Amino acid sequence: MSLRHTALALGAALAATAALVGPIAGSSSAAAVACTVDYSTNDWGSGFTANVKINNVGTAALNGWTLSYAYSGNQTLSGSGWNGTWTQSGKNVTVSALSWNANIAPGGSATPGANFSYSGANSAPTSFAVNGVTCNGLPSPSPSSSPSPSSSPSPSPSPSPSPTTPAGAAPDLRVSGNSLVNAAGSPVVLHGVNRSGTEYMCVQGYGFFDGPVDAASIAAIKSWKVNAVRVPLNEDCWLGQSNVNPAYGGANYRATIKGWVDSLRTAGLTPIVEMHWSRGQYTGNSSGCSDTNATCQKPMPGANAAPFWSSVAETFKGTGSVVFDLFNEPYPDRSESSLAQGWLCWRDGGSACPGIGYQVSGMQTLVNTVRATGATNVILLGGLAYSNDLGQWLAHKPTDPTGNLGAAWHVYNFNTCSTAACWNSTLAPVAAQVPLIAGEIGENTCGHAFIDQVMSWLDSKKLSYLGWTWNTWNCSSGPALITSYDGTPTAFGSGLRDHLLGLG
Repeated sequence: MSLRHTALALGAALAATAALVGPIAGSSSAAAVACTVDYSTNDWGSGFTANVKINNVGTAALNGWTLSYAYSGNQTLSGSGWNGTWTQSGKNVTVSALSWNANIAPGGSATPGANFSYSGANSAPTSFAVNGVTCNGLPSPSPSSSPSPSSSPSPSPSPSPSPTTPAGAAPDLRVSGNSLVNAAGSPVVLHGVNRSGTEYMCVQGYGFFDGPVDAASIAAIKSWKVNAVRVPLNEDCWLGQSNVNPAYGGANYRATIKGWVDSLRTAGLTPIVEMHWSRGQYTGNSSGCSDTNATCQKPMPGANAAPFWSSVAETFKGTGSVVFDLFNEPYPDRSESSLAQGWLCWRDGGSACPGIGYQVSGMQTLVNTVRATGATNVILLGGLAYSNDLGQWLAHKPTDPTGNLGAAWHVYNFNTCSTAACWNSTLAPVAAQVPLIAGEIGENTCGHAFIDQVMSWLDSKKLSYLGWTWNTWNCSSGPALITSYDGTPTAFGSGLRDHLLGLG
């Protein structure tokens, strides 16, 4: 959404940062612990990022956790880490839960991470423990007494599925006619939410996420009968530009985003990864900021968009459940002399964009960039007017050798194309030929009367849509779906939640 200016995002970031450093949850030693730990690093020679995934493979929730392990070399903690409270004494490392990720449900996980410096060898730890129990997948001894010899314990029933239990991975998707379909060729309609934060927290130096992204938060999202989550990305953070704190950029950012996307996929949620904020100085009509860096919405992707999408495509190619949304909200109609020139700029970039002072990468260039990696993932393309105008989308549709292109559309009550008459005249023809996904729907009234109309129209065409946004902002300053990450809706969010729950 273009309404998310830097100052507004900064306020949300500061509030979220305060929440992330809240009180440490105590461990629960009474329940049996059964865990495994996945450990990987992103190593740059003199330092590395330790990526840790604590998996609860038991049948009871972990209500509070403390992870401990030791290094064999001189690895030294740098900074405070994230998704946990990190401390080090000699070679011994301890990570304690934060308030928002203290509970790990059966089948769930927590993903703390931190940066370390070192010299010489960087050998991986050989043993991990949670709450003093070695994480080898076996439960700790039960504190209760053993059954008497004369009695035989009854077999334990299989645990019933809970909202936090994964219900199968997200399906691989492709385009068939004007539909998204799964591997069996059955149509798939996406109903979801945007999860803002990963586009601005990193570039503003506050971390990766605005709020929790643990198993409990994913379960809360799924409780609304959501099957897709849109993941906004920052070009500078992904590429590790010098204006980004290295702790939150480059390899660290890429690994964190991949971990988040993998968690969504595993939970059965289709991730839509998109470039939200990009690089390039623009001070013309409707400029969001005068900064060259990726700190606001620019009218079109710049020269760095090609290496960005090449890297993203390399990361997720072969993973057909991940959808690519090439650019959040283009608005070359504001920078160019005419609507016709705006559409040429949109498709062709370069000299077709005389009103933009930086080198523009057009949509055809970015489609070619993605396909050059061998990635066949579905690609979505938003139109003009901040993705609200699809009037000439079909006439300027880029060529794609895989045929896996779809249209992205954004609509708010304050947009130009915000009536059924406009949707019938401009959207319906596009939706008749390619998949159309409303990547952002919302309103700035703190109510849901407008999105009720939008969802009804989209449902009548069997089209996909995602609400903006699963963040605890003040809905009067920007559409926010929730007041708490447990899924408690705002008045606006209740419209989306209740509608999805009522779809059957």
